[in-house]
This record gives sequence, C-alpha cells and structure tokens, in this order.
Amino acid sequence: MKKGTNNPYTLIFGKLPTENIPRIVEYNEVLESFENDPPNQQTYMITGVRGCGKTVFMTELAQELRKRDDWMVVELSTSQDLLLNLAQILYNENQLVKLLKHGGGFSLLGFGVQVNGTTEITNSQLAIKEALKRFKKQNKKLLVCIDEIIANDYVKEFVSLYQIFIREDLPLYLIMTGLYENISDLRDEKNLTFLYRAPEIKLKPLNKGTIAENYIKNIGVTQTVATEMAELTKGYSFAFQVLGYFTYKHKGNYKEALPEYRQYLEDYVYEKLWSELSRGDKKILYAIAKTKNAKAKDIMEIAGIKNNEYTPYRKRLIKKMIVDGEEYGYLKLTLPLFDEFILRQ
Repeated sequence: MKKGTNNPYTLIFGKLPTENIPRIVEYNEVLESFENDPPNQQTYMITGVRGCGKTVFMTELAQELRKRDDWMVVELSTSQDLLLNLAQILYNENQLVKLLKHGGGFSLLGFGVQVNGTTEITNSQLAIKEALKRFKKQNKKLLVCIDEIIANDYVKEFVSLYQIFIREDLPLYLIMTGLYENISDLRDEKNLTFLYRAPEIKLKPLNKGTIAENYIKNIGVTQTVATEMAELTKGYSFAFQVLGYFTYKHKGNYKEALPEYRQYLEDYVYEKLWSELSRGDKKILYAIAKTKNAKAKDIMEIAGIKNNEYTPYRKRLIKKMIVDGEEYGYLKLTLPLFDEFILRQ
C-alpha cells in the first residue's frame, strides 16, 4: 500500500470527495446547454438511486459555474421558503448589491425593496424578478440548485414561478436532484407538468475500469485486486468510496475490509431504501435475490405472481434504478451485496 496518513476516500454522504470519478459526458452536456446563446436548456433534473452521486454531481457543476464572472450560483433548501430565501440571498450578496446600485438605488413599486443603506424585502416575487432583469441587462445568469427535491408547498410555489420567469426570457437556470418517486410526484402536480419536458439525467453506475485504476493509484493494490474490488462495488458511487475507505484503513487488504464495507452499506443506505419500498416491491426483490439466474419466469414463480402483476413492479423498480432490466427477460440488482441484505430480511 502507498504511504500516507490521510485517507483519500470519504464516508460522508453528499460531500465532494477528494477522490471522485467525474461523469464527463453528463457534466459537459449541462454546461454546454447552459452556456449556449440562446441556451438549449435551462432546467435539469438529476436522478438515481440513493448514494449514486447526485449531490456530488450537482456540486461539481455549481463549483465550475461559480468560477465564471457571468454566473451567480445559489443553493436552496426544500425545508424553507425558497422564494423568500432566494430574495434574501440576492439582496444580501455584495456583488449583486453593487450591480443593483449601478445608477442609484431603487424601490420596488412601494413594496419596500431598498438597496442603498439597509435592505428590506417584503415581496419576494417582485424582488427576484427585478434582480433577474438587472442580471439580463448586465449579461449575467443565475443558477439555483435544489438538492433532494420533494413536492412540498415551498417547492411547488418556487417551480411555478420559475416557469413564469423562463417564459419571460429571464436568465434563471435550475438544477434539481431527487429520487425517482419524488421527481415524479412533482411532475404530476397540475401546474407543473412542464417538468416532463425538462431533461432528466439518470446517474448510472460508474465505469468499473476507472474505479480499478483509482484503487491502484491511491491504495497501491495490484491490477487483479483492483479489478476484484471494482466488481464488488458494481459501479455504485457510494460503494466506491466506502470500499476504498475501509481498504485503505486495512492497508490494502480489501477482504479484511469487507465486514465494515457490508455493514456501512446496510446501515446508511439499504435499511432506509428497504423501509421506503412497498410490500410488492419487496416480494419481487426477494425473488430476484433468491433466483440464481434472475429470469423473469423464475422471479414470477418465486414471488407467486402472474405476468400482468409482475410488469408494473418491474417498471417501477427499473425507474427507481434498483434493478437493471437491459437484458431482455432478466432482472438484476444494481447495488452491491444487496441480495445478501434482502435474503436476511
């Protein structure tokens, strides 16, 4: 194993890790779409199974755009009033205050938004719209990032207003991350079906060859061992970090790290994931874990269901990215050691 005191891998969910395998194709797609004039897209939804790297991917994009003079990036939380928070951030941001002060302060139609001296905001929508108009005049753009989207009132109000701003050709951009079911709930809202036209990036497994190369570089294991480790992760982003972390801790012996690797995946991902599944979903997943070849015929036999019952579960589990149905007539679990976890439930 290579010398060093600092573990290059992390166990912290959502944190941009020191060792990160970038998703170059998807990353460039978003940047190029946003930077085109006019932009190809102004909205992206990032989805995938819990722990697949959605937050990290969004953070990478946000960090890149923050480096550019013509962009401002704001991150908002779904647990608070998004419109009010955005208005407060905009009018407390030194750079924007200077922009808005250009040519003197202003008051928004008697609603009390002041820029010279103290800042008071009493109407979020008007305040944001005025700021976006100033952005447009200065050829600047505003990106809003929202992590782990849910269809609560704050989010529905914000996205509804966002749609209006886009129609008015204002330079507002939006990236949202979320689980399939939460994004689906938001799209199905009566006034928000426009989101079905917004691009969705599904974060698939990482390239296992690249994972192996990373383990060779940072842990110093052989090609054979690195390949075995990469197979153990199934390309799952969180598993890549966790196996790397514990193998580094055990000085390159990944077999010694396996008990901690398994327990960490179960405690921090699988228990939560399992609790959110329906009884029918669990029945199908048990059948997949039980069968050795994952044939649809065998899955239905073990689950005790017919084809018309099987199909809806199959579609939903694929959309949740818990199973892979690319090979016709087969279903395979996408998460490492998940079959062992299921069989113990």
